[in-house]
Amino acid sequence: MRRGGRLIAIGLLAPLIPYAQSLKELEKKVGEFTLANGMHFLVVERREAPVVSFHTYVNAGSVDDPSGESGIAHMFEPMAFKGTEHIGSRNWPEERKALDAIEAAYDWLEAERRKGAHASPELLETLGAAVKEAAGRAGGYADADGFGRVLKENGGVNLNAVSGVDSTNYFVSLPSNRAELWFLMESQRLLRPVFRDFYRERERVFEERGQRVESSARGKLLEMLLSAAFATHPYRNAAGGSSTGLKNLRVADAERFFRKYYAPGNITAAIAGDIGLAEAKRLAEKYFGNLPSRPVTPRRDTVESPRESPKRVEMESASQPMVYTAYQRPDQYHKDDAVFDVLSVVLSSGRSGRLYRDLVAGRSLAAMAYASPSFPGGRFPSLFLVSVLTANGHSVQEVENALDETLGGLKTEKIGAEALARAKTRTRATVIQQLESNPGIAQALAFYHGNYGNWRQLAAVLDDIGKVTEDDVQRVAKEYFVPRGRTVAVNISQPSGAGR
Repeated sequence: MRRGGRLIAIGLLAPLIPYAQSLKELEKKVGEFTLANGMHFLVVERREAPVVSFHTYVNAGSVDDPSGESGIAHMFEPMAFKGTEHIGSRNWPEERKALDAIEAAYDWLEAERRKGAHASPELLETLGAAVKEAAGRAGGYADADGFGRVLKENGGVNLNAVSGVDSTNYFVSLPSNRAELWFLMESQRLLRPVFRDFYRERERVFEERGQRVESSARGKLLEMLLSAAFATHPYRNAAGGSSTGLKNLRVADAERFFRKYYAPGNITAAIAGDIGLAEAKRLAEKYFGNLPSRPVTPRRDTVESPRESPKRVEMESASQPMVYTAYQRPDQYHKDDAVFDVLSVVLSSGRSGRLYRDLVAGRSLAAMAYASPSFPGGRFPSLFLVSVLTANGHSVQEVENALDETLGGLKTEKIGAEALARAKTRTRATVIQQLESNPGIAQALAFYHGNYGNWRQLAAVLDDIGKVTEDDVQRVAKEYFVPRGRTVAVNISQPSGAGR
């Protein structure tokens, strides 16, 4: 039996050998430099195709939202490519006056709103119309899609921005003979951004939140889970902002956030493709060297108090019953981080995962079940989350009982050499397979440098996964899957119209 298990393990690991070799080759190609203003660049020369991928990683996310300004970090996603004074404006001097007029009109509107019950409905309507009129005038001078259009007309693809709890990311790929265009456009966007169309985009974000959260049982339940699981840490706040926070955001809030967190020393740019290190450095110094150096704002140091008892929240809706069970876990820098990654695969690696075996196929209690190793982020102590969509005809209590049995089994019995080898292989593969493309390489290098201060942590993470043992999995399950660190959020199905 032992020999058979060993042979199976070797067979499972064999597919990773080419990837390991590719990683070593990649490491040889990575070059890096830091500009005098603190902005760091990572460059991987890959001449296979005349294309270059760019990834800008900013160490700022919703965890950095100031109190009362929930959603401001997320606003940099829809505002990402609105342009600058010269890119995206048909007449900047006149547009600037019009943008100032919007803010002046908004000041009057907010002053009247602050009167509460004493505010004049007629004046509120008049002032609201004045804001819309000012926005219309400003829009006449703007070409809000101009920035993205320039990139796309020059062959740019996959232009996008993504904001999260811990970071904000911007990326695009261009033909290599247009690489200099990115250096020009991105540096100008970071040097002198214009937050045009801010209030229209704010309304869109507000509407998206309504669809994603207010009209979604899953979205509501996740927010309830986070609010219960975190008493003080900003992970408890919705990444996309709260309804109240979004309604009150102003351009001045965005400008303050930008000055505070978009300092060059808080930004990593990763470049992969048909460009050499010397050329990338020349262009970076030419274009990004003009960005003024600013102090990097330290991340918040909010620490959750130790939990003494489990927490539970319930919601009733007409949606299908679901169960979210989360356990407190340490941050991504902890020695057990790789163990949590392996554990999530042990539980939810398709049909071979224990959640599928025990809850879906075995007892038909669930329609879907999966585990997330780190939710909602990783920089700070977070949650190991198990999500289960209850099958028709079964209750959330049945699912909770079965889930307790599955997680409890990880504490009482070792998972076995074969299961461990399979989980480690899949865990490592998810990391390594990202390195097969220019966008994937740029994203991975930017992430690891931005999070760990060294892109070489990528290899260290793979080594850590390889070192995980059966004893580690059992120990972590015993230490962290305990009642006092548990938060449960359930949606109990209620027939449509019931309770009205």
